[in-house]
Order: sequence, then C-alpha cells, then structure tokens
Amino acid sequence: MSVSDEIKRLHELHQAGALSDAEYEQAKAKVLGAGVDLNKTAPGSDFASEIGALRRSRTDRWLGGVCGGLAKASGMESWIWRLVFVLFTVTFGFGLLIYLLLWIFVPEE
Repeated sequence: MSVSDEIKRLHELHQAGALSDAEYEQAKAKVLGAGVDLNKTAPGSDFASEIGALRRSRTDRWLGGVCGGLAKASGMESWIWRLVFVLFTVTFGFGLLIYLLLWIFVPEE
C-alpha cells in the first residue's frame, strides 16, 4: 500500500468518525514519517558518495577486509559478502578478480 493510499484510508476513517482529530493527526504523522522524504533526492543518486566512503575493515577481516568494509557500507553481514564472492568465483570465475581489485583500490579505515 502506498503512502497516498494510507493517507486516503486514514482520512476516510476520520470522516466516518472512527478516528478522533488527535488520533488522525498522530496516525498521519506516523505514516508520513515512515514514508519517503520528498526533499531528498531519489534513492541511489548518492551512489558515488557511498562508493567514495567505502573502506576496507581492519577488524572484520579474513584476508583483506573487503567483505567487512562492504558489510559496513551495505548494512549486510560480512559472511553474506564472503559467500557472494565464493559463489561468483566458483560459478563464474571472476569473484576472486573482483575481490583482488577491491583489495587493491579500496583504502583501509
């Protein structure tokens, strides 16, 4: 359900008398707070700044800290990134190459 649909439903409930004025305002603020910030640019538009902030981890590392750094940047666990690199190496053969390039070109924390 989109934010506009939720607001419309809240308005209908308010008009029907199911929600008081205070409940309506509180629910609307909650929906709008969880929604998209209209002043912010589109998602992914600051991709270059996120990539520029990527650093190899000094603490969460097995080899070069690449997976630990990707984990911090993406919010995913580092073991998932390790699994992705292993799967790409085994299935396609270029996972190790990507890991080595990231190890070389991504600076440490």
